[in-house]
Amino acid sequence: MNTRVMTAIAAVLLIAAVIPAALDACTTIMVGRKASVDGSVTTSHTCDSRIDRTWFELVPPGRHRGGSVCGVYSGLRFMKFPGDTAGVRVTVEIPQGERTHGYINTAYPCMNDRQLAVGESTFGGRKELRNKASGFSCEELCRIALERAATCREAIMVIGELVAEYGYNDGGECLTFADTREAWEFEIIGCGEDCVGAVWVAQRIPDDHVGVNANAARILEIDLDDTDHFMASDNIFDVAIERGYWDPGSGEPFRFAYAYNPGGRNSMAARRREWRVFDLLAPSLELDPNDKDYPFSIKPDTLVTVAQLMEIFRDTFEGTEYDMTKFMYVESEPGKFEKSPYANPFMHYDMMPLFKINGGWNRMGERCIARYYCTYITITQSRSSLPDPVGGLVWFGWDNPAQTAFVPVYCGITDIPDSWKLCGRAAFDRECAWWAFNRVSDLSAQKWGQMRVEVDSVRTTFEEEAFAKQAEVEKKAAELFAKSPKKAQKYLTGYTGEFADRATKAYWDLGDHLFWKYTGKF
Repeated sequence: MNTRVMTAIAAVLLIAAVIPAALDACTTIMVGRKASVDGSVTTSHTCDSRIDRTWFELVPPGRHRGGSVCGVYSGLRFMKFPGDTAGVRVTVEIPQGERTHGYINTAYPCMNDRQLAVGESTFGGRKELRNKASGFSCEELCRIALERAATCREAIMVIGELVAEYGYNDGGECLTFADTREAWEFEIIGCGEDCVGAVWVAQRIPDDHVGVNANAARILEIDLDDTDHFMASDNIFDVAIERGYWDPGSGEPFRFAYAYNPGGRNSMAARRREWRVFDLLAPSLELDPNDKDYPFSIKPDTLVTVAQLMEIFRDTFEGTEYDMTKFMYVESEPGKFEKSPYANPFMHYDMMPLFKINGGWNRMGERCIARYYCTYITITQSRSSLPDPVGGLVWFGWDNPAQTAFVPVYCGITDIPDSWKLCGRAAFDRECAWWAFNRVSDLSAQKWGQMRVEVDSVRTTFEEEAFAKQAEVEKKAAELFAKSPKKAQKYLTGYTGEFADRATKAYWDLGDHLFWKYTGKF
């Protein structure tokens, strides 16, 4: 392919890369405490929607009068600012708890002040099971669970009781919970258009294993006698039998994923990401990238670090036969070919069939882990060795995981910089932190081969600093906590806020630099 053709393609890709995508397509990875290098239990979440709100909120713990009620809402993910009620409605009211935990709230709540964390990944499932008139959406289940539970098991039971009484109005969802001891994958779907309730199942990640969900139900055979590893709704078999999803007389075992999300196991968009996560963490298994049903969880070859997880979430299949840019080479000199600096792994889905990438992808086809339409990413750490305000840590990144700089946000903080509290969906806003990171992501994707070096140098500086200081910061915070929990909170709030401010400013400066250096040179 000559340079002229390559330039034409690059121009098309430049336009395509900034087309918004309204896709519920998130990836979450879980790590058991004996699989992590420091005893952390981890969950995570890439909010791959490009439509969710772009502001950060710290919800304090609460005390409530006896007999008070709690509203359950729809539309919270799209609120432009705290208190904004446009497009938000109450679906049902439930009894309020006497006390509620504080939590970190992004578009989806992610961690509470007891170190209980949650990630999310949509799998859709059978459409005929969805009851849109029921009470609870996925994100509201996350919120109420974090307000009322301190462990994964408690969260799952809270959700099970609530949906049984008030119903579930979303499509199939996977929630991945982590506390200081355990990690669980929870999968839920409705039980019928006119039915109040839900069908759900939960399976524990073994302590020395890692798990992944990439937009497909993954729980297969279940053993409800093994209460240490499985929980489920009372109707899990009945709904499948009544609707013909499973025949117990067939001799085939009941498998949740095949009963309630049969299309998910056929999706290469899900399966290839499952393979990639497992292959990066346990290459010794030599898993087949074209396989269908990978193990529910696997033991990694080495103990897992947060830095490794960050790299996995940045992955675009580069270096594999599924590399999205493998066709984009130019003849730099006679007989010598090299990858074009315009080689862009963040193409829009509509462009993939045009260039027959990996056989021609489509909206239901293949995709890599890092995506340009990601709103934010969280990687959490829950640690029993530290007091809750110090042990609970959310590594937070705005926009595309491949180009963001992760900021350490402790669950005990009481404030965050003002620029992190602003939503930037309506228009470009220099006061909104998300725009600093989003602009760098979109700019650098246009000449990825060259700009990525400059982006990496900035993000690496911050992440290496955070890792280098982590032990010292947490030691000091724990010592302060022993004397005065409020002083520990103040210290961690100052540390997180100062780090977030510096990272945001650095990305504004980086965006200005990229715009100046590369404008007119495409």
